[in-house]
Amino acid sequence: MRAFLPSDSCKETQLNAINPQSWLQVERGKFSKLSSSCTTASSSIESFIKVPEPPIVPFFKPVDYVEVLAQIHEELESCSLQERSNLYLLQFQIFRGLGETKLMRGSLRSAWQKAGTVHERLVFVAWLKYEKQGEELIVDLLATCNKCAQEFGPMDVASQFPVEVDGASQETVVTDGEKSLKNVNFWIGDEKIVCRRQKIASLSAPFHAMLNGYFNESLCEDIDLSENNISPLGLRTISVFSVTGCLSDVPPDLLLEILVFANKFCCERLKDACDRKLASSVCTKDDAVELMEYAIEENSPVLAASCLQVFLHELPDCLNDERVVEIFSHADRQQRLIMAGQACFSLYCLLSEVAMNLDPRSGNTVCFLEQLIESAETDRQRLLAFHQLGCVRLLRKEYDEAESLFERAVGLGHVYSIAGLARLGYIKGHKLWSYEKLSSVISSVNPLGWMYQERSLYCKGDRWEDLEKATELDPTLTYPYMYRAASLMMKQNVQAALGEINRVLGFKLALECLELRFCLYLANEDYKAALRDVQVILTLSPDYRMFEGRVAASQLRTLVHEHVDNWTTADCWMQLYDRWSSVDDIGSLSVIYQMLESGEAKGVLYFRQSLLLLRLNCPDAAMRSLELACQHASNEHERLVYEGWILYDTGHCEEGLRKAEESIRTKRSFEAFFLKAYALADSSMDFSCSSTVISLLENALKCPSDNLRKGQALNNLGSVYVDCGKLDLAADCYINALKIRHTRAHQGLARVHFLRNDKAAAYVEMTKLIEKAKNNASAYEKRSEYCDRDLTKADLEMVTQLDPLRVYPYRYRAAVLMDSSKEKEAIAELSRAIAFKADLHLLHLRAAFHEHVGDVLAALRDCRAALSIDPNHQEMLELHSRVNSHEP
Repeated sequence: MRAFLPSDSCKETQLNAINPQSWLQVERGKFSKLSSSCTTASSSIESFIKVPEPPIVPFFKPVDYVEVLAQIHEELESCSLQERSNLYLLQFQIFRGLGETKLMRGSLRSAWQKAGTVHERLVFVAWLKYEKQGEELIVDLLATCNKCAQEFGPMDVASQFPVEVDGASQETVVTDGEKSLKNVNFWIGDEKIVCRRQKIASLSAPFHAMLNGYFNESLCEDIDLSENNISPLGLRTISVFSVTGCLSDVPPDLLLEILVFANKFCCERLKDACDRKLASSVCTKDDAVELMEYAIEENSPVLAASCLQVFLHELPDCLNDERVVEIFSHADRQQRLIMAGQACFSLYCLLSEVAMNLDPRSGNTVCFLEQLIESAETDRQRLLAFHQLGCVRLLRKEYDEAESLFERAVGLGHVYSIAGLARLGYIKGHKLWSYEKLSSVISSVNPLGWMYQERSLYCKGDRWEDLEKATELDPTLTYPYMYRAASLMMKQNVQAALGEINRVLGFKLALECLELRFCLYLANEDYKAALRDVQVILTLSPDYRMFEGRVAASQLRTLVHEHVDNWTTADCWMQLYDRWSSVDDIGSLSVIYQMLESGEAKGVLYFRQSLLLLRLNCPDAAMRSLELACQHASNEHERLVYEGWILYDTGHCEEGLRKAEESIRTKRSFEAFFLKAYALADSSMDFSCSSTVISLLENALKCPSDNLRKGQALNNLGSVYVDCGKLDLAADCYINALKIRHTRAHQGLARVHFLRNDKAAAYVEMTKLIEKAKNNASAYEKRSEYCDRDLTKADLEMVTQLDPLRVYPYRYRAAVLMDSSKEKEAIAELSRAIAFKADLHLLHLRAAFHEHVGDVLAALRDCRAALSIDPNHQEMLELHSRVNSHEP
């Protein structure tokens, strides 16, 4: 959850109240040095270097997510259409627990595409739209290319409901002479409405019985309907409908009156017509609020769905309206079915997520999660709902209720909820019980990193051993690094503390880790480094608040900046050039932030910022920077380039190319040619387009630009020449790029050496890159291709240390073990990474290994889990088909 805050239950990790001015607004050189009295310094550090314990997150976290993904995939192969969306929703919940944002959206899209009901389509299209908040610019840009993005637009709800004709309401011909009166006169007060008797009789069984049965009215020509809450105009409209079957130009108020009357007299065709007509009149949230009440009271599913669409379309803002919240939070089972049909659980999953992101402690969040529990139909749905509400109750310090909920989740098989019970045990003073509870879990299943992380909170002595084990099992957990760094700092071991926090920041740019490193630098009076980190924090999250929300990061940045010399524009460009050349992406981000503050050419700088953020795997922040680049473009042709990159980065390559061409027609520029070359090279598998790409990059290099971008163009040009087999031209490009300090060109030049059969020179070239680059995990990985097996193994071990999320080293080591007939060790190597990273290639290789050793069931499990990640992966489909044919 975006706003799910850490629990404040562990007393020993609470931050003291801080006043940043007290330790920032001091004269330089007057701050107490760490080299002074150990006790004084330790006390000073401890006042603001605190690590909150990791939160109990409201996610579905099965012990073996691969097994559950495989089960879901198997169920999807044979389930009914009505069950599919719920299975994809469960798949989404698993990917969310793994932090796999791209896979989460894929599951939501599948749930929408495979939806079996209109309500499911409404819920999942709203969810996808909610997940893509802030991407409205993309829709506008597509419109400028004459391409409309309709997927998130309003749906004609009425057309999605089948028209049901009730056979009992068909017209009946009566031959009995005594009952063959042609017309009937209905009186409402003093007004007479003449109706065709048999047309009215055909509207419903009650009317048929009244006019043709054994009631007195069947013999009457005049019948008084004054006491039935229908106006003369309403009854005339009903009379017309009985003949024509249509409701034309009827105002909403009259439709509501007729709807109530139709419900009272069981006129299903009339009711359905009113329902659909009213549904088309719902335009605003106020309309929806008013009409949803009628829809629920009169059991009008089309109208209810239309109102629901309006509410969902306005998420999250509509949850600030108490009237809307009231409708959702107090609905009973029957009312939920009218509103959402079979999509009740999906609806309240979405509402709960939005509410938790707004305020996880709010009463709205609790109400929606209680409704989620009521809507759950399967054990897997119930355990998710119990766990999520348990997490919210824990945040609200409603400990007894939280305990009951976690126990129910555990009872249904959600082992992760034991972490919630352990945290509650600690709060209530049962620290040993909490420790033993986690120990029991660790000894009974294949342990995961979070289990050791949680148990570390309840250790009698040092937590270090458990946290080392947590990092070994799941290196993506940030708390162990933060705790170790803070502990080392308390012991005055500054470099070791920084080294520890740098381990995780080398592959995961987590805000909480940047914040801790900021504190470490402050304690060490390294204000330049502290300023760098707080500026990167503000780049990633402009509204970020530090120290558990007590202080705005922007305020701290202002205070720290007073202790750092100001840079001129020339200084900034030199600093940016140095950091870009040394592949210091974090440092480059900080410099760009400072340049933006000083009023430099903002469009260009926001664009450079977006490139760095993409390299750092921060796609949302990168898109925000690109949009800011558009807003601050200094001219039309520059803006067109940035729009082209936005379209290209969101998968609209053809439209991105058109923007580049339009920019070139406006004015020939480096960035326009570069964009067109990049998009064309990436989108076309045809080598015949290479000459076009080469020409475009040559044109780009003829246009004015700085060396940072020209180095990239030369590097790209070299790559195209290599693909064409023109190694001499490629080498010239890479050498020229290196002359202007484009450090990454070492990798291209190494490839040229390798293709010239000079493996030793390739190794030396990659060594130069490793020595120069601050972020060099990828360089070690590439160098491993140019050396013998022992050196390869050493390089790939270094890659795993620097960036444990890179999967190639695990695959290589597993393959070597398999070649050595060490099947169990090979499978274990892959399993080590699969435990914390859902990766198709790892699962594919492990499935092949299982097949090789004859473990068909394990191979089939991995195939199914891999196809949950990419259902269209051809090699995976073939392996799955082959393995499936061998299943006993």
